[in-house]
Amino acid sequence: MDALQMTLLFDYYGDLLTDRQRQCFDMRHNQDLSLAEIAEELHVSRQGVFDNLSRAEALLVNMEEKTGCMRRDMQCRAAAQLIREATEKLFEIDHENATNIANQILQIVDQLEE
Repeated sequence: MDALQMTLLFDYYGDLLTDRQRQCFDMRHNQDLSLAEIAEELHVSRQGVFDNLSRAEALLVNMEEKTGCMRRDMQCRAAAQLIREATEKLFEIDHENATNIANQILQIVDQLEE
């Protein structure tokens, strides 16, 4: 799994990690520190950092596999964007009802995206 996907998983499930796992993950993926730099900063062994990261990443992936929250959220966002694009085409129709319907749809999509 690439770094962007891991960061997204962290955004969804990061609260399930231990404090040390969150620290290691943040330093590795957000601050782009090496394992040795993290180990030095946290006063632990490089192997300890590796183990914490491995467990954290495995937990994040496992939670997504079990719950699918991130996947469903991404699908909903994509669907909302398609609805928004289709609704914009209603504004091109020169009819008052079409404009009213388009405005109602856009309000609903805005609510979904909140």
